[in-house]
Amino acid sequence: MKDEEHYQRGMEVRRAVLGESHVDRTLSQLTPLNEEFQDFITRYAWGDIWTRPGLERHTRSMITIAMLIALNREAELKMHLRAAFNNGVTRDELKELIMHSALYCGLPAANATMHLAQQVFDEMDAAG
Repeated sequence: MKDEEHYQRGMEVRRAVLGESHVDRTLSQLTPLNEEFQDFITRYAWGDIWTRPGLERHTRSMITIAMLIALNREAELKMHLRAAFNNGVTRDELKELIMHSALYCGLPAANATMHLAQQVFDEMDAAG
């Protein structure tokens, strides 16, 4: 696959998972410092890994959230908690994932994520 095809495929998946407004906001904030990094993310994270046939997007969302809990990456975690709904993940599944993460990632990480998830749910509910 050509580089441009990777980018286009990646942009399609990125928009489908993260949402048009998030991606548009990110692209509107491109600078000489971050533009190559954003291109890299689109081509390889979204255009190569997220499009592989071995896992459904639902599963990829759950795995991504679990890893972000373990790594304590709040900004990315919040983004992927919100995006998970675009992949069919339910609130109950997220709750179970967070409960499960308490065993493997630790109580502080799970507790912080429980609060973050509630914040995301409240924001989504307020937006309708």
